[in-house]
Amino acid sequence: MKFIHLSDLHLGKRVNEFSMLEDQEYILRQIGGIIEAEEPRAVLIAGDVYDKSVPSAEAVKLFDAFLTQLSQRGIETLVISGNHDSAERIAFGGRLMERSGVHVSPLYEGHVEPVTLTDEWGEVRFYLLPYFKPAQVRGFFGGEIDGYTAAVGAAVDEMGVDGRVRNVLLAHHFVTGGAASGSEQLSVGGTDNVDAAVFEPFDYVALGHLHGAQRVGRESVRYAGSPLKYSLSEWRQRKSVTVVELGEKGSKLCIRTAPLTPLRDMRVLRGDFAALTGEGCVPTEDYLHIILTDEEDVPEAVGRLRLLYPNVMKLDYDNTRTRSARELGSAEDVERKSELELFEEFYENRNGEIMSAEQRDFVRTLLERIREEEK
Repeated sequence: MKFIHLSDLHLGKRVNEFSMLEDQEYILRQIGGIIEAEEPRAVLIAGDVYDKSVPSAEAVKLFDAFLTQLSQRGIETLVISGNHDSAERIAFGGRLMERSGVHVSPLYEGHVEPVTLTDEWGEVRFYLLPYFKPAQVRGFFGGEIDGYTAAVGAAVDEMGVDGRVRNVLLAHHFVTGGAASGSEQLSVGGTDNVDAAVFEPFDYVALGHLHGAQRVGRESVRYAGSPLKYSLSEWRQRKSVTVVELGEKGSKLCIRTAPLTPLRDMRVLRGDFAALTGEGCVPTEDYLHIILTDEEDVPEAVGRLRLLYPNVMKLDYDNTRTRSARELGSAEDVERKSELELFEEFYENRNGEIMSAEQRDFVRTLLERIREEEK
């Protein structure tokens, strides 16, 4: 059974006060083309459909059009709410929409009834687990529910997953080991982390919440990532949709990505003002973070740059003065950070991107080994 895994559409989002609606409409049409070419049995949307719990009328209209197109093609669509969504609003009309092949997660009340689809190898059961906080589910389970891992684990245990058939979970949480970027909302100290071990009963776990496409632990526990760059920290990410082909029980999954090309990219331009505005410069409507290397501030720089680059989102300087300020600020708080946090900052400084989950795990293991040898 082939299905396509999407997440974190964030319809209606504004980035640095720029509306992304036109870009979202464009990318949804592109996703629609991929779906038409791939001919999947189902499309999975793993939360954060909207960017706000009360979305704009334009965002709702855009999602309605997308769901209608999928339904007209005879594709089953499975949707859960994320932390940016209102679970009640996402659930509205769910039982009516099932007749059109659109299955949305109801408000969580202690039980998840799977959506069952069949192919030549039998049943595939899809469990739609909406985002929730531990406090929202404690009353449904006996005993103490302390933390996100315990809460999600209790919800999974209650499902009574039958290991004889193929099972797929849709969930929206920060799973330990995932690499975050600047546009996700994470709790201080990692208190919202979920241990990937709780997903053991499932043949595939379609995750939402982190905006970079990645696996967490085993190959079949994956984030699809957002279809667009929603933070300047994501400028190096390559956006895609995840295509999954699930064979008979116990066989290896075929997982691949189909790349997405945005209407306007989000990227960084660096150089002095004269080089960026002089002969040979290439005007663009891409969303830009411009870093000027001039030693002196350029008068009215943003307005002058926008004559060539109308979508300048952010302007910074990198010169002797700003580097000294950064070094002073770093010296003041370095003692409060762990060795791993310091290494992560160093890596991002040198490479312009955050460490992957595999790199972070490698450095963590290396630091632990060094500490053991020092004892």
